[in-house]
Amino acid sequence: MAIFLILFSQLISACSHKEQPKQKPAASGKPNNASPAKVRGWKLPISISEGEFYKIAGWLSDTEILYITNLQQASNVYRYDLISGKSELIYRSDHPIVTIQLSPTKKYLLVHSAPSSYEGEVTILDTKGNAKLKKSIASYDLVFEWNPYNESEILVSKFNEDWSFQIMLIDIKKSTTTDIPLPQPFIKWLTAKQIAFINWDHEQPALAAPLIKKDLANGNQTNLFQDVIQFTAFRDLLMTVTINEQESSKANYSFYENGMKKLWEFTTPQLSNYSDWLMPFFDYNDATGQFITLQPLSSGEADSYDEGFNLMEYDIKTQKQRKILEGLDNEPIAISPSGKSLLYGNSFEKIINLQEKKIYQALAE
Repeated sequence: MAIFLILFSQLISACSHKEQPKQKPAASGKPNNASPAKVRGWKLPISISEGEFYKIAGWLSDTEILYITNLQQASNVYRYDLISGKSELIYRSDHPIVTIQLSPTKKYLLVHSAPSSYEGEVTILDTKGNAKLKKSIASYDLVFEWNPYNESEILVSKFNEDWSFQIMLIDIKKSTTTDIPLPQPFIKWLTAKQIAFINWDHEQPALAAPLIKKDLANGNQTNLFQDVIQFTAFRDLLMTVTINEQESSKANYSFYENGMKKLWEFTTPQLSNYSDWLMPFFDYNDATGQFITLQPLSSGEADSYDEGFNLMEYDIKTQKQRKILEGLDNEPIAISPSGKSLLYGNSFEKIINLQEKKIYQALAE
């Protein structure tokens, strides 16, 4: 159970803010604070007309974002046009919204709301706010994984209060829910019918474990890699994080195509917690081949680390890298469809122009 709770905290840290190491103030000319200036004519900051701002949910396009406001026990979802500065209400929830996830091609929105502490409501919308599916799930928490090869399918990990879990597959087109027996709750799609997970031993806590591929059609399992500390998968791309064999305080980020041919690998400093590793936030744009991550300047203990994080861009196609900014906090990021901008912050309340290397405030302080 101990290792499971560690893994769950790692997942939550990737989805929502938890306390991070104290950061050194940014150097002059390399700002950590957001500027009120406009981005290429965008109308910022966003003016909230009703309710209290909760968070920006993500990019709808290069010039449109989604944001959520809370009004008493209800939540509203707005589409915001960065060019015109106009907000459009597209969905109103009678219950507080926990999170919104856009499908990989941004065709659908998954709205997770919470009628109570032990119930989650999942609503699938199109981008105009029309409901395609709604389902109530008895749960303490929910984790979702869109199938990037078939956006009608979503894997849902349902957690109970004791962190026991069940996996189900939601099919939007068929309006069906099917239980999927899996030994681990944190899953990624490798292909249209294959998934992957790190097979942690809950009885024998460890810093690394085998990465397993499973075919959902026939149940066959394959051991892909032996010692993995973290992984993720995008359409036609697998990334693993492993401990560097020469310097155990550093991590190797390795990228593979679906046939498991290694495309590229780079090494970064690594921060350790008491019983696991701190994984800095990252995102990937499959259209441009950009992998962007926050990176510590040196290895060490996460609790005492105070050197800030560099925002690094790695081009998987050209195998080139560049530093965008330095002195940042380790907070969530989301790349725009064109790869020219980045949502940044625990509520995505800032926008980074990657070409100008400047941070702008999306919301009025």
